[in-house]
Order: sequence, then C-alpha cells, then structure tokens
Amino acid sequence: MLCILLLLAFILTPRTRAGEIIRGHEAKPHSLPYMAYIEFTYATEIFACGGLLIHEQFVLTAAHCFDRDLESQHEKTIILLGAHNIKKHEKTQQSILVKEQFTHPHYNLPNNNDIMLLQLKEKAKLSKEVQILELPKRETRVMPGDLCQVAGWGLIDRKTLPDTLQEVEMTVQTDKECETRYANYNSATQMCAGDPKLKKGAYDGDSGGPFICNNVVQAIVCFGNSKGILYTKLSPYIDWIEKTMQHLLLQQANEASSLRNHQFMA
Repeated sequence: MLCILLLLAFILTPRTRAGEIIRGHEAKPHSLPYMAYIEFTYATEIFACGGLLIHEQFVLTAAHCFDRDLESQHEKTIILLGAHNIKKHEKTQQSILVKEQFTHPHYNLPNNNDIMLLQLKEKAKLSKEVQILELPKRETRVMPGDLCQVAGWGLIDRKTLPDTLQEVEMTVQTDKECETRYANYNSATQMCAGDPKLKKGAYDGDSGGPFICNNVVQAIVCFGNSKGILYTKLSPYIDWIEKTMQHLLLQQANEASSLRNHQFMA
C-alpha cells in the first residue's frame, strides 16, 4: 500500500495518516473550533486525519488521507467536530457521516494538488465549539521567517497518541530551502516550514490539518520527512473550492425541489 507519510512503521488503532506534533503543547480546549477529526473506515482498518470546517456542509483535508488502494474496502468516513478529547464523549462533539468526497481533479502522488473536499451528510450545528474557518484571500502571502501554528491529534512521540488536541509553532522557510528538502517542490502551490535542528514541531505533521499564520489559515499539511513539513497552499485553490461547493449546493437544492414537487403531485 502506498502511503505518503511513512516515517513511522508501526500499527496504530486507529492508524494515523498523519504524523507527530513533537514538543508542542496541549491546545486550550475548543480554542480552534474549526478543527475536524476524520476517520476513514475500511474493512480491515481505520485511518485518521485532520481537517477544517469551511462551511456547514464541507470539511477540507488532504487528498492522500483517503487510501485509494483500499477504495473497494471503504465503508464510511466520519467527521468529529467540536472535539478536544477524542477519547471522551464530550457534550460539544458532533459526529457526522460524509456524504461524498471530492479530490482535486489534478491530484497525484506523492504531493501534487494534495487537497480534498468532504461533503457532510447533514449540516454542522454551529456553536461556540463548532465554527467555520474563513478561507484566505487570493492575494494573501506568507513570508519566510513567519511563525505559524499547526494543530492536530497526531503522535506526540514515537509511541504515544494524545487524547487531546495539540498545537505547535513552525517557522516558514524560503523557497530555496524548500527546494533542497523536497524533490519537485512547487512554490506556486506549496510551502515548507520547520527547522530540523530544533527537533520540534509537526515532525510529519497531521495530514489535512490547518497551517495558521497571523490568525489566517494559509495551508494544510501535505507531506513530511526528517527535514520538516511540506504544506499545500490554499490560495491557489480558492476558485476550485468555491466552485465545487457552489455546484454541489445547487445540485442539492435542485434535488430537494424536485422531491417536493413529486410529493406535491402525488
């Protein structure tokens, strides 16, 4: 099976498609109300990823979180919103099934256009603990040296999965530095962060989780190695995200209208 984040060769229950928040700290409960915990359930195993709520009916995550080698065994995908401790049944939590998933049409392994939309089967109920994260403006830029935050429920060491949401600061690197770390690095759609000498941060990252700079989400976690984390920028994909959501919402409205007319005629 091909898996992008394979620095850790051990079995987890559920297994994580993400990596580690190393030397970070526990986030203040519900301080990141847009965070989504995602479980992809297959016949033989479960994979977990991070994501972010960008609409009452849509969660954004990394495309590689869904294992295409196990597509025939895929049973369901569940989104957990409003969670801090994923091992407890918190009153703030909402568990929602995914209706459909939409991978970017030009996604390909290992890390090109690594982005995917998940359409929820029912609307998320917005509250203090469950909120929509606004996408960045198309002209938004992040500069090398900027400190940004990554959050997730990934490993905190080589054997320990935390129950609670963790977060850590990462330093944005120059494109030149990113090119030395990653083959086929594309500065138009990617950025990298993290200093390997500091031995902290999202070592492999939490796939699909948000990369927040100056209170604005700029990217999602894509790929990790010992030299840091590669992120998929969001600004180049704003048009695709918005058009995909608009198309699906219009389709849903038309289906609902057709059903009402049918019931009226009956």
